[in-house]
Amino acid sequence: MKQERTITQAAIEVLKHSDKTLSVSEIYAKIIENSLYDFHAQDPLSVLRVELRGHAYGIDYPSASSKKFFSYDEESRTFGLVNRNIKQKNIKEDITQLSKLRELHRQYTSEFKGKILKQLKGLNPYDFESFCKNLLGKYGFHNLTVTKKSRDGGIDGHGKLKVGLAFMNVAFQCKRWDTGKVSRKEIDAFRGAVQGEYEQGLFFTTSSFSMIR
Repeated sequence: MKQERTITQAAIEVLKHSDKTLSVSEIYAKIIENSLYDFHAQDPLSVLRVELRGHAYGIDYPSASSKKFFSYDEESRTFGLVNRNIKQKNIKEDITQLSKLRELHRQYTSEFKGKILKQLKGLNPYDFESFCKNLLGKYGFHNLTVTKKSRDGGIDGHGKLKVGLAFMNVAFQCKRWDTGKVSRKEIDAFRGAVQGEYEQGLFFTTSSFSMIR
């Protein structure tokens, strides 16, 4: 009785007997020629390609397998077998490099956020309000307006956000503070100013929020 193989096992068998890397169509032809696997798909080449890429070292995506058997040459678009010792060494090296990249990314993100925050704190309050207005515009808000100085009644600006077929009235308040935290008192005052005319309120600050209720 013929032993059943998986597509991956059939591809490995083909590449074991090849002295060069092979394309997907070449691997498929060898599989059929040697009756290594019976494809029951309308597009067997695509099925084989997915299996090869999913088990290929250096090709990573969410649904890819953690078990890697093949190498992939981007220029020639061909696959080969990965030597186990080389594969383990490369995996360890990649893990080390990935850890370094993650740490560099963490440091870069932290420094970048720090620089942005410093620049925002350097703005005068009215320019900070304009920044918040422009930021909301980038996120799809319409008819944005910054209220007049000293006459905002707790609201620094307002606009509209399309939700489905309707528009939702949104107000926002901005606190460009160097020190201190936004207290519950400020939040409650803003909530009171928003109620009635607006369906949602957004609070921007360069500081942080107090946990005290």
